[in-house]
Amino acid sequence: MKLILAVALSAISVAAAAQTAEPAVPVAPAAPAAFTLDTPIEALIAADKTKAVLDARIPGLTSHPMLDQFKSMSLKQLQGMAGGQVTDAMLEAVAADLASGK
Repeated sequence: MKLILAVALSAISVAAAAQTAEPAVPVAPAAPAAFTLDTPIEALIAADKTKAVLDARIPGLTSHPMLDQFKSMSLKQLQGMAGGQVTDAMLEAVAADLASGK
């Protein structure tokens, strides 16, 4: 019981200190990370350039009738479930295009 009370009081002290502390200096948002084969497909589709890469390198992916069911996955994750329809060569081409900023 004493341990629980000590932990609770410690949490209250931290919360109180946070309220009285000096305001934090604003930090500029980080630059968006580069797109990779680990990026969710929906993020790749949302950017015009990367959607064009997918359309060129993996035809039919962005218009697939089941896109809603796999769009939160990465291309690497999808490959394992695509029954050979997404090949290593396709992913290598996409990765090269993404790395070059095409």
